[in-house]
Amino acid sequence: MRPLRTERLVLRNWQERDRDLFHRLNSDERVMEFFPFRRGRAESDAFMDQLSAENAEKGYGWAAAEIAATGKCIGFVGIHDAEIVPIVPAGSMEIGWRLLPEFWGHGYVNEAACALLDLAFGPLGRQEIVSFAVLANTRSTAVMERLGMKRGRDFSHPRVPPTHPQLKRHALYTLRKADWQGRSVAR
Repeated sequence: MRPLRTERLVLRNWQERDRDLFHRLNSDERVMEFFPFRRGRAESDAFMDQLSAENAEKGYGWAAAEIAATGKCIGFVGIHDAEIVPIVPAGSMEIGWRLLPEFWGHGYVNEAACALLDLAFGPLGRQEIVSFAVLANTRSTAVMERLGMKRGRDFSHPRVPPTHPQLKRHALYTLRKADWQGRSVAR
């Protein structure tokens, strides 16, 4: 995975120095509010290793987002092969993000997502990108809408266990290449 630079950020593969942050990201109650699980340290480390290997193999993925001026990692923003067939067709790509709370509201996700959408619709040749979130996750759905994504149908996420019915229903958003190229997004 080659680093991708934006005005304020570097999107890059995970590094050893990111382990504490990655664990915090996967165990923080506010960050994980709309997820049915929290990861312990060993699970978090294993997940980071998995993402790092996938990013290296494919050249894209859930990328570490760091502030370029300081080198501080603040979370992740990435594009990833969607894995919820039949909700979205096989071969679909999703865009997603997860930042530490102290970095919410600064436009970092929008900035990184714009660069990733340019990559997905440009060199990666994708025609459509999807994103999805729990219905109550208005912070994430607001970003999707700012990016020009259109809300489609709602669905019950097949990997959310029945023990968390409040997290089952998700909103599905899509963005087509022609719509992305035909609009200007505040970056």
